[in-house]
Amino acid sequence: MTQLKRNYRHLIGLPIQTLTDVKPVLLIGSDHTHLITPIEPVRLGPPGGPAAIHTKLGWTLQGPASVVRHLAHPQQCLFTTVAPQVSELMKHVERLWQVDMVPFRSEKLATRSKQDHEAISILETKTTRVEVESILRYATPLLRRRDMPLFQATKEAVMPTLRGVERRLAKDLAQAAAYRVEMEKLIKAGSVIKCGPEAPADEGHEAWYIPHHMVSHNGKNRLVFNCSYQYRGQSLNDYLLPGPTLGASLLGVLLRFREHAVAISGDIKGMFHQVRLLPPDRALLRFVWRDVSRGEPPAVYEWQVLPFGTTCSPCCATFALQRHVNDHSQPDEDVRMSVERCFYVDNCLQSVPTIAEARHLVDKLRTLLASAGFELRQWASNEPEVIGHLPEDSRSASVELWLAQDKTDTPESTLGLSWLFHTDVLSYKHRQVEYGVPTMRNIYKVLASQYDPLGFILPYTTRAKVLVRHLWDKHRGWDDPLLPQELLQQWQAWEDELGVLPQVTLPRPYLPKEVDLCSLHRESCSQAVPLHPPLELCAALTGAQLAQVLRRELTLSINQTILWSDSTTVLTWLRSESCRFKVFVGTRVAEIQELTDGHVWRYVDSANNPADDVTRGKRLSELVELNRWSQGPCFLLRGPDLWSVDPSVDRAHDASELRKSVFCGVAAVVSSQPAPDLNQYNSWKELLEVTARELHGAADFKGHPTAEDYRHAERLILQRAQRDSFSQEYSLLKVGKPVPRSSRLLTLSPELDESGELIRVGGRLRRSEDLELTTIHPVILDPSHQATKLLIHDLDIRLHHPGPERVFAELRCSFWILRGREAVRRHQYGCADCRRWRAKPAVPKMADLPSARLRLFKPAFYSTGMDCFGPFEVKVGRRREKRWGIIFKCLTTRAVHLDLLTAIDTDAFLMALRRFIARRGTPAELFSDQGTNFKGGERELREAFTEISPALQEHLAPHKIAFHFNPPAAPHFGGVWEREIRSVKSALYATVGAQPVTEEVLHTVLTEVEGILNSKPLGYVSSDASDPDPVTPNVFLMGRPDGSLPQVVYPGNELISRRRWKHSQILADHFWARFIRFYVPILQVRQKWQASPADIVQDCVVMIADPQLPRALWPIGRVIKTHLSPDGHIRSADVKVKERVYTRPVARLVVLPALPSGDDEDRSPPTTSSQP
Repeated sequence: MTQLKRNYRHLIGLPIQTLTDVKPVLLIGSDHTHLITPIEPVRLGPPGGPAAIHTKLGWTLQGPASVVRHLAHPQQCLFTTVAPQVSELMKHVERLWQVDMVPFRSEKLATRSKQDHEAISILETKTTRVEVESILRYATPLLRRRDMPLFQATKEAVMPTLRGVERRLAKDLAQAAAYRVEMEKLIKAGSVIKCGPEAPADEGHEAWYIPHHMVSHNGKNRLVFNCSYQYRGQSLNDYLLPGPTLGASLLGVLLRFREHAVAISGDIKGMFHQVRLLPPDRALLRFVWRDVSRGEPPAVYEWQVLPFGTTCSPCCATFALQRHVNDHSQPDEDVRMSVERCFYVDNCLQSVPTIAEARHLVDKLRTLLASAGFELRQWASNEPEVIGHLPEDSRSASVELWLAQDKTDTPESTLGLSWLFHTDVLSYKHRQVEYGVPTMRNIYKVLASQYDPLGFILPYTTRAKVLVRHLWDKHRGWDDPLLPQELLQQWQAWEDELGVLPQVTLPRPYLPKEVDLCSLHRESCSQAVPLHPPLELCAALTGAQLAQVLRRELTLSINQTILWSDSTTVLTWLRSESCRFKVFVGTRVAEIQELTDGHVWRYVDSANNPADDVTRGKRLSELVELNRWSQGPCFLLRGPDLWSVDPSVDRAHDASELRKSVFCGVAAVVSSQPAPDLNQYNSWKELLEVTARELHGAADFKGHPTAEDYRHAERLILQRAQRDSFSQEYSLLKVGKPVPRSSRLLTLSPELDESGELIRVGGRLRRSEDLELTTIHPVILDPSHQATKLLIHDLDIRLHHPGPERVFAELRCSFWILRGREAVRRHQYGCADCRRWRAKPAVPKMADLPSARLRLFKPAFYSTGMDCFGPFEVKVGRRREKRWGIIFKCLTTRAVHLDLLTAIDTDAFLMALRRFIARRGTPAELFSDQGTNFKGGERELREAFTEISPALQEHLAPHKIAFHFNPPAAPHFGGVWEREIRSVKSALYATVGAQPVTEEVLHTVLTEVEGILNSKPLGYVSSDASDPDPVTPNVFLMGRPDGSLPQVVYPGNELISRRRWKHSQILADHFWARFIRFYVPILQVRQKWQASPADIVQDCVVMIADPQLPRALWPIGRVIKTHLSPDGHIRSADVKVKERVYTRPVARLVVLPALPSGDDEDRSPPTTSSQP
C-alpha cells in the first residue's frame, strides 16, 4: 500500500493496511448490495488507476492497480504460442476407453433438440423445386441461426489464402494442372458461376468469401472449401445449424445389408451438387480463383449448389432426397424404406430375398431418383442377373470385371469394408500407418486407424488396448521413445499381424434362404478399460444396448431375445430393485432392466462364453478360421433343456454396493421476489388474481381487476399451458399446417381460434345452432399441466366435491382435457375432502387362522371364546326382569355351551364361569372382545362388562387360564362366536318369539338350542348311506353325533375290560382323523378379503368409521402406534383423537391425505357417542 499511495495521490490518508500472506476465509457475493454500496463519494484517480470506495465493511480498492506507474501512451503486445493439441487428443483417447461406449442411442437421447426442430422447420417451409436443364431439382436454404449477423466482406478477405495456394501450386505443376481440372469441372457443370462486379459491402447487402484448397486420397482429387474460415472473428459455419441426422446410421445400414441372400449397392453421383441453393444464400458462398498460367486477374465465383464444407450440407441434401420420395404421387413402400433406412448419405446398401425383387427395386430407384437429378450409379450385386441389364457406365468397375468372366474376385469398397461378390463375404482393409519410433502417441494412432464398424476384430484390438493400459501404469509420456523391452516386443508382434487383416472375412448374409425365424442371443462382453469393480455390470449394459440396437435396426423376424452373462453377481443385481444400490450400479441396473424388459437373462459358464474372447484377446490368424467368436457357442445347437442352469448365488457380497441411508440438511435463503412457477400457486383463483394484477403492474396497482382483466388473465394462463404441452402442434397450426400423425391431438382436429392464440377442438359439432361456442370448440388442455390441475381443483370446490362424472361434465362445457376422466379421478383421489366423503377402509388380507383354532387332539373347550348377548325379558310372578345369555365357544371343535345370567355383575359372570368349568372342564385360554360392538339397549351390558374385566382376570389367574381381549369395535376378530350368537338369537326368536317367558322356559330353550348347535355337522354331508356319519361337536362332547341317539351298551363283564378302553381310544382317534380329513381342509379358503392393501403407517391421518353415526360426524385422528400381527400385517392401531387414545382395527380406519399439523387434533369425537 505504501508504493500504491506513492504512485496514486488520491489514496493518501486512507486507512488501508498492507496485508501479506493472508488467505481469504469468506467470499461475499455481489447480491449483498447493502454491503458493497458506497456510503460516500468514490475517490477516482487517473486513467488506469484504482478507485477507492468506502463501504459498510470499510475502504476497498477496485480496478487495475500496479506498483509500477502506468505509462501514458498505449502499448500493444502480440503473443503467439504453439502447443500440442493434448485436449483434442484426449477426447479421442477417452472414446477408446469409454466404460459404456456402444453405438446405441436411447429414445431420450435420440429426441431432437430445439435447434434441430428449427432446422427442420426452415427446410419444410423454404425448400422448393426449380427447373434446371429440363429437370425439376430441389433447392434448399442455408440453415441460418436466428442470431446470425449481417455477413459482409470483400474478396480481399481471402486473397492471402489464395496467394498461399498459388505459391504451393507453382512448386508442383502436376498438382496445379489437377487443381485447374477440378475447378473447370465445377464451372462446366454449372455448380459455380462467375459473378460480375462486387456488390457493395454496405446498405444491407450480404457477401462472404471462403478460401479453398485441394486434397488427394487414393488417387482422387477433391476441392475443399473452408466454410469455417474466420474473418474478423466470424465464420460462416459458426452461424449455420447442422440440423438433425435424417438418414440411417452406419451400423444400421450394414446390419440390414447382411439380412437377405441378394445384395445390391450403389451411390448417388455428386449428391450435394444435385441440390440447388436459394438465390438469397448464394452470396454467402463466394470464392476467388484465377488460372495463373493464363495470367488472368482473380475472378469472383458463386456457388449455385450445396458445396462440400458447409455444416448444413449433409442435412439439406438428405432432406431433399427424402422429400422427393415423400412428394412422389404414389411412392412404393419398398422404395421409401430403401431411401430412409438403406442410404448412408449418398451410398445405398440393401439386401432382399430374391433376384426378381432386387432387379425390380434397382429399376424403381433409378427411375424415381433420376426425376429429381439424383443419378444412381456404381451399381454392384452378388447376383449378375440383378444389374446385367444396366448400362456399363452405371455399373461399378469391379462388377464389370466379374461380368467379363474374370477369374479374380475383385473387392468392392462398401462403407469402408471390402465386399467380394464371387464368395459374397465382407473383409477388412489394411490401412498402413507411417510413423517413426513406437511411442504412446503413435500406438494410439495405429489403434484408432483400425476401422471396425461391426466389431468383428474386437478380440484382436483388445490386445493393443491392454498393452496401452500397461504403458499408462508405467506413467509413459505421449512421446517417450523408449518402451520397455517386453511391451515393445508385444507391440511389434501385434503390428506384424496387421498384414493378415485382409484375410479376415465374415459371410455377408446372416442366414440361409430357408430360415424364416431366428433367436437373438447376446453374451455380455467386457472391454479392456482401466480397472473398475463392477466391470461385469458394464458388460451386461453393453450387451443390453447392443440387443436393443439389433432389434431396432434389423427387419428379420426375431421370435425371442436371450441375453447371457457368466457373472452370477450381475444376474443377482438384475433381479433386484435398482434403488437398493449405489449410483454407479443402480443407474446401470435400472437402464438394463428398462432395455431388457420382456427378454430373458441366462447364465453361461466362462468356458462357453464367446465374449470371453474379447477380454482375453485373440490373434488375427485365429479370427481367420471358424471359431466360437464368429459362430457362437456349440451348446446353442442343442435344445434349450440342455443349456446351462443358473448356479446358486450367495448374496453376501452385495453389501459393498448397497446404498447407505444418509441424511442431508440444507438451509437456503429464498428471495422474496415472486416466482412465475405455476407450482407455487395453490388455487386457480389465486393464479387468476396474480395474473390479472400483473396486467396493470403489480407494484403500483391499488384497485381491483375488472371482469375483462380476469378473462384476459385466463387466456394468458391457457396459452402458456398449451405452449408448454403442445409446442410442436402450435408451431404447425400457426403456419397453417396440420399436426403430425403421431400427435395426441390428431383425433380432435385441432385448430386455432379467431385470436390465433388458443388451440381448440375442431370436432364435428360445428353445424349445431343450439350449443354454446365453447361447447362446440372447447380449449384443449394437457392433464399433467399444473394449470389444468388447478382448474379441476377449483371446479371441484365450487361444486362441493361431487362425483367425478359431475366434475367432468362441467369441464367439458368449456375445456377438453386429454384423458379428462382419469385426471378428475386422480385429483379426487388426492383431495382430502373427497377422500373423506367417499374413501372406504382398506381391510387387510384375511389373516391366517390363530393357533387357538387349530388345537388338535386337545379336549373340547381347550381354547374358548366367550361373549354375552341379550337382554331377554322373563316373567317372575307378576313382574318382569331382564336376563342375559352367555356363550362359550370351543374355537377348535366348534362346540357351544350356553348359560343364563341373572344379572350383569361380577358375581353372575363368575358363577356362570364356574358352572362352565364344572361341566366342560377348565379351558387353557379364554378369548373375548371389549364390548364396544354392543348397540342400543346393550349399553348396560357393555359398561358392566368393562367393570368386571379386572375381576375376571383376578379369578382366572389361580386356574392358570390365560385371558385375551380383542380390539374394540372389531367383531370380525371374534367371528367364530359372533356367528353362533346370531344362530342362537334366530333359534330363540323362532321358538319363544317376542313375548316374555319364565326363566325356566328360557333356560330350557337355551339348553335345547345348545344341543341343536352341537349336533350341527362340521364340513360336507354326504348323501351316500354307506359313507360314515359326519363329524359334529357332540362327537367330542358325548362320543356320538347326536345327543338323542342311544349310547353303546357294553356287557357287564366288559365294563372294566381292556377291550372297552381300547375301543374308546380307537373311537376318539377315529373322530379326530375324520375331523382333520373332512373339516380342517375347509378352513384353508379365504372367502373374502383376499387382497393385500398397503399397511397403515404411523403418523398418518385416519377417520374412524362408526356405523352408528352419519359419515360427517366420524372423528378424525392420527395413528400414534401400530400393532403388528404374526403374519407381518398391521391389523389394529392406536388412534389419538384430541386428548384420548383409542385402539381400533384397521377395518374401521379410513386413511386420509395428510392434514396440516394440528388439524387432526381439533377433530374430537362427536358428543352423541361416548366412544367412536
